Amino acid sequence: MNESDYLLEMNNISKEFPGVKALDNVTLKVRAGSVHALMGENGAGKSTLMKCIFGIYKQDAGEILLNGERVDTNSSKDALNLGIAMIHQELHPVKYRSVMENMWLGRFPLKSYGPAKLVDEKKMYKATEELFKSLDIDIKPNTIVENLSVSKIQQMEIAKAISYNSKVIIMDEPTSSLTENEVEHLFRIIRDLRSKGVAIIYISHKMEEILQISDEVSIMRDGKKIGTWNAEELTTDVIISKMVGRDLSNRFPDRDNKPGEVVLEVEGLSSPFPKSFKEVSFGVRRGEILGIGGLVGAQRTELLEALFGLRTVESGKIFINGEEVKIKSPIDAKKHKIALLTEERRSTGIFPILSVLENTVIANMPRYVTTFGLLDDKKRKSDTEKGINMLRTKTPSIKTLIKDLSGGNQQKVLLARWLLTEPDILILDEPTRGIDVGAKYEIYTIITKLAKEGKSIIMISSEMPELLGMSDRIMVMCEGCLSGIIDGKNATEEEVMRLATKYMV
Repeated sequence: MNESDYLLEMNNISKEFPGVKALDNVTLKVRAGSVHALMGENGAGKSTLMKCIFGIYKQDAGEILLNGERVDTNSSKDALNLGIAMIHQELHPVKYRSVMENMWLGRFPLKSYGPAKLVDEKKMYKATEELFKSLDIDIKPNTIVENLSVSKIQQMEIAKAISYNSKVIIMDEPTSSLTENEVEHLFRIIRDLRSKGVAIIYISHKMEEILQISDEVSIMRDGKKIGTWNAEELTTDVIISKMVGRDLSNRFPDRDNKPGEVVLEVEGLSSPFPKSFKEVSFGVRRGEILGIGGLVGAQRTELLEALFGLRTVESGKIFINGEEVKIKSPIDAKKHKIALLTEERRSTGIFPILSVLENTVIANMPRYVTTFGLLDDKKRKSDTEKGINMLRTKTPSIKTLIKDLSGGNQQKVLLARWLLTEPDILILDEPTRGIDVGAKYEIYTIITKLAKEGKSIIMISSEMPELLGMSDRIMVMCEGCLSGIIDGKNATEEEVMRLATKYMV
């Protein structure tokens, strides 16, 4: 292969943060009209490398070439002007503005109004509408982003990246919130872009996707590139082995938890909103992992947020250990020993500008107040270190800002936060979303251990292998209704999908 075949070259890139060498002499070369997958465990350096291309970080050493010419990306604006766009793993739109305003933020079309220049909203609406139509995306341009589902926001961000007519598009976990049909829709868009000579750098932990869509695969480990292979040469087992540097033949740990008596019982729970959950009844046993399956929009998250006091309930009853309880706020939920690990780490989980210590202890602050009204820093530090050791969290120190950790390690900090509240019922909403295969196994091991200790686990998952591999029973929802509960040992993908579409017209 000639050097001229490469559209983008990153040569000998290094980057250090305090206490961490994130990138160590990494070289990555990407051809025009190809999908180049970038894989590795959380913390391997994938996102850091991409942020160096996109101007979020400045590399300490090395060079970036575009079409054979050296370029400097000192900001995201520089990258976009050069024809490099990026769809970030963590979605961060301006929630209270419209879709079209989010799409054209920083480059609004203008019209003259006397001496003044005003935003041309008609032109912006039409441009957004035409782009969405060309991509077969069903979103109204004037919809307020806060009213969109996570999957629709993901589609909006994908369209936004394409709108720059970029030569290189970086997609960091683009399907993490998409349904199976939406993933296939994205793949059609990617194939079209590839046919037009666009280079796609595709980061994902989903092996099947990588093998289906990519031309080449580069694998990173501990800040170094292990190698690059043609996708057709690889299998899932080979990728996993190269990613983690060890054999992971079993994707899920052996489970020896033994479900006991019913701890939580829900009867006829309904939301006051017409398109939300209605008349849902189920129970969870001590030491049980109850998986909850369903398609996007099935109202799984809304149901469990209601159990945690984050959403209003119109009717129905909740019983804990046989006694009816009223849960109107998260404070009530915590009093009844319920904890909730939310789906969206960035928007509803971490406090990015606070340290690992502060993120760990924040849900349990009364525990650290002394009789003199002061905070017991020694106890806060001790509990944080206990959580780090228990979950094997990788962090330079407890003072490190949580935003500087990988997604998997952020998730471990959040899990440690809720375990400190000593819950009996632990609700996990997509606990391994955006987490690599090695970190997933560690999270699975923790969940299994908690179930064996007698914790009742409720786990929403959109990943079918995870749902089938980790659940004692699987409760499936469709259109806000409970469509069935099946035994985990005998469950099949076909049966779960049948129940997940049971009430669809």
